Amino acid sequence: MNNKTYFNWSTGKDATLALYYLLQDKHFSVEKLVTTVNTHYQRVTMHGLPISLLKKQTEAIGISLQTIELPEQPSMTDYESIMYNALQTLKADHFTHSAFGDIFLEDLKKYREDNLGKLGISAVFPLWKKNTKALITEFLDLGFKAVIVCASAKYFCEDFVGKTITQELIENLPKEVDPCGENGEFHTFCYDGPIFKSPIPFTLGDKVYREYNTPNTKNEKSGFWFCDLIA
Repeated sequence: MNNKTYFNWSTGKDATLALYYLLQDKHFSVEKLVTTVNTHYQRVTMHGLPISLLKKQTEAIGISLQTIELPEQPSMTDYESIMYNALQTLKADHFTHSAFGDIFLEDLKKYREDNLGKLGISAVFPLWKKNTKALITEFLDLGFKAVIVCASAKYFCEDFVGKTITQELIENLPKEVDPCGENGEFHTFCYDGPIFKSPIPFTLGDKVYREYNTPNTKNEKSGFWFCDLIA
């Protein structure tokens, strides 16, 4: 049975490996990549990737793209309203399953399952509970390549963004940082590997520092370094 599935596409390494797994699973038919974008910056949310590179990436994969537009820093109410409307459209298009690259964040998994369940859509997590060190090693061994586009200033300085993921880089991460950055320590753009028809060309641009309100806190902010990628 080929369940009609859309993939929640972040452009990074975890999503890429999860999609790689799913494309080999005969139970699922991945027919759309869905990505949230920041309308103020015209970039992929959190990763900061220009929409032009997002489009080139999904064209290289060969699966149609749907973007969901979000304001710069939406309230939780606004976010959930926008996402619910998008989910209704996907449900009306007969999508029955929604796939994610999440690995071990239990509260996030439950949040996704609960919200999708309201519309009768099933959540799929191809990487769930797998060892993150083993996952990043497999990612590299398969020939995937990814560049770091965003990193938490709590753990990294600006020199870290713009680097290509290597086994040596992973081995030298701070001990408190997950090898896949599953806690939000860093985000990547995957530009080459088995699921791509050809590598996505880009050049490194400016590096900038930005701060965002920390969820579930009062007036606390979290800082992130971003490396711009130019198509």
